[in-house]
Amino acid sequence: MISPALADALTRWTDHLRAVDGAAAATVIAYRRDVQGFLTFLTEHHGESLGPAPLARLTISDMRAWMAHERGRGVAARSLARALSSVKGFAGWMAERDGFDATAILAARAPKYRRKLPRPLAVDAAKSVIDTVELQSQEPWIAARDVAVVTLLYGCGLRISEALGLTGDVLPLGDSLRIRGKGGKERMVPVLDAARKAVAHYVALCPFDLPPGEAVFRGQRGGPLNPRMIARAMERTRLQLGLPASATPHALRHSFATHLLGAGGDLRAIQELLGHASLSTTQAYTAVDTARLMEIYRNAHPRA
Repeated sequence: MISPALADALTRWTDHLRAVDGAAAATVIAYRRDVQGFLTFLTEHHGESLGPAPLARLTISDMRAWMAHERGRGVAARSLARALSSVKGFAGWMAERDGFDATAILAARAPKYRRKLPRPLAVDAAKSVIDTVELQSQEPWIAARDVAVVTLLYGCGLRISEALGLTGDVLPLGDSLRIRGKGGKERMVPVLDAARKAVAHYVALCPFDLPPGEAVFRGQRGGPLNPRMIARAMERTRLQLGLPASATPHALRHSFATHLLGAGGDLRAIQELLGHASLSTTQAYTAVDTARLMEIYRNAHPRA
């Protein structure tokens, strides 16, 4: 058990993340779990309940012991790096608030891990998905719904949660959409004519009213559409087209970014369209594009 003082500090830190930094609920829960696990380990490691003062006396050895413990119980390097980031955020907040030196915690190095590159579809495959997904349902309005959703994912680069979070206020779609993404961050996304037509076709066939404030995309019984339904439609489409298992709804967002970059799109502009907080996140697509160019080179160059 962690001390009541640290438990209270942890609660106030997560409240700060939510209220001041605008962190998403899922992010706050993950950060709290990471830090709570760290503090619980320290309590067991030192054989006593730690308060805020002993936290200032932690050493690099304590940090290494925690990371070794986490790796020993099977935590992946990527997950441990995220947990360390959470711990550093909490320690930095505590240090600023209580005026202690958190250098030992903040100086701890995250384990190295290989970043997973986005796995986009080829241009032809992305087009085929949109053309084929409507064949997965015999109900015309459901077929139109699935086409509208995947067109928004590929045509506007939306996350599935963002597409399914649209409400009747946005209808009929205009030239742009105001999207509230992760952490409550807002961005403006241009809407292609194909996306407008796909959504308009779905709305015309949908048997349910779609008033402002309520979900645009509905399930078979009229409730908000479960993202699993789109994932299933994509699974059937993938099998029909012979696409790899990586051809998921999120792969359409990856494809949006990669195809824009391949066509000469500016990386900063793509960052804005995707709603990435950091350019380094968007830069992963440059590695994908470079890999694609190298593959073309190896296949096409006579001396390769």
